[in-house]
Amino acid sequence: MKKGKSVHWSMIALIFCSVCSVHFWTVAVQASGFAIVEQSVRGLGTAYAGSAALAEDPSTIFYNPAGMARLSGHQFEAGIHYIIPKAKFEDHGSTHVTGQPLNVHNNEGGDGGESALVPNAYYSHSATEQLKIGIGVHAPFGLKTEYDRNWVGRYHAVESELQTININPTLAYRLTPQWSIGAGVSIQWADATLSNKADFGFAGFIGGILPATESQRHDGFAEMDGDDWGYGFNLGILFEPTHSTRFGIAFRSMISHTLKGRIGYEYEDPIAQAVAVGGNFVNGDASAEVDLPETVSLGVYHAFNPTWAVVAGATWTKWRRLDELRIQYNTGQPDTVITLDWDDTWRFDVGLIYQVTDRFTGRFGIAYDESPIPNEQRRTPRIPDEDRYWLAIGGGYSFTDRAELNVGYVHIFVDDPKVDKPATDEDLARGALRGEWDASVDIISLNFIYIF
Repeated sequence: MKKGKSVHWSMIALIFCSVCSVHFWTVAVQASGFAIVEQSVRGLGTAYAGSAALAEDPSTIFYNPAGMARLSGHQFEAGIHYIIPKAKFEDHGSTHVTGQPLNVHNNEGGDGGESALVPNAYYSHSATEQLKIGIGVHAPFGLKTEYDRNWVGRYHAVESELQTININPTLAYRLTPQWSIGAGVSIQWADATLSNKADFGFAGFIGGILPATESQRHDGFAEMDGDDWGYGFNLGILFEPTHSTRFGIAFRSMISHTLKGRIGYEYEDPIAQAVAVGGNFVNGDASAEVDLPETVSLGVYHAFNPTWAVVAGATWTKWRRLDELRIQYNTGQPDTVITLDWDDTWRFDVGLIYQVTDRFTGRFGIAYDESPIPNEQRRTPRIPDEDRYWLAIGGGYSFTDRAELNVGYVHIFVDDPKVDKPATDEDLARGALRGEWDASVDIISLNFIYIF
């Protein structure tokens, strides 16, 4: 076998090995909703400004596949992002439907944010001067929140986790010196875990078995796990009117998942178990349908001179696909429903790239990220999201013409999310949850790029 082909396939094997380590992909939410934009460390330094037009390394496979037409030779990129979210809840008088306080354990949940490591890897190969092929492995969506089991919102949520791994083979073709197109296929695995406490004392009261005073005295714990494979695609166009200016537009499709798995129960006492079994709240099969939304991104890059360049962009996400989360069971128990009524969102970003020396590049960026949650009633402790403001800085050092190390840091300011869910309809047994979170996110990232 020729040396070039040997290196080519070894890089692809290395990327696919990272897929096998799925338990390493513990994910925390960063962008609005539960999207993850942390797919590039160079991009992190500019708050991912103009990513659809940047097209300077293999991570363009995620942001705009047409950008791969600008890359030469074989290029490999691997990055790691350490994400440190904070979400501390403060109770503002949450009450049970019976009028009792929900915070009977004097427990506000601790910090619901869970720190996480998010890796990604990309490889691009120049088949010809015009045709480029590549593959990316990344996590486009993710969620991880976890509170103490006895916290005030325990009937609404305890643990919520969504992990995704997206395998993204991609092609790019340069049509003319100014125009390039690209397309990729997404093969996506999703895995979800949702848990919460259940007030079987109140269920016994509704069933005429127990008095109302027994509410919150006979709890159970429910946990649902499910996974699924889904499929989609991404498309991109890159226009370069001059050597110093380029525009990009990219589309990433919706991917539908039917998460199938199991629901399991624990009961704190014999009364809770008897009420639960009588209502079919028992172990069994469970499923939930989730549509992960499509996105459209626009980007522009312009170099004023060899030292300074500006990048800017906007991304639209069709979050209104998430009108509700509904879990269905084969045991005969009623569906679990969380009404979301999410709105579509926009993200706006702008950044600067400064070539400090021939070897060192500095990056700066800011961004505004809308939350899809329409109001305090629809906010759930599973995703205590609110509008976000990004402040980013980063840098890259080229050891040689082939090897480069990049670092980045972002602090995300989050408008303190508030919740005011009344104890009605689907939240009747969960209680009225009222309060707010002290929320923010810090991200530290590192990657290595090698050209051969």
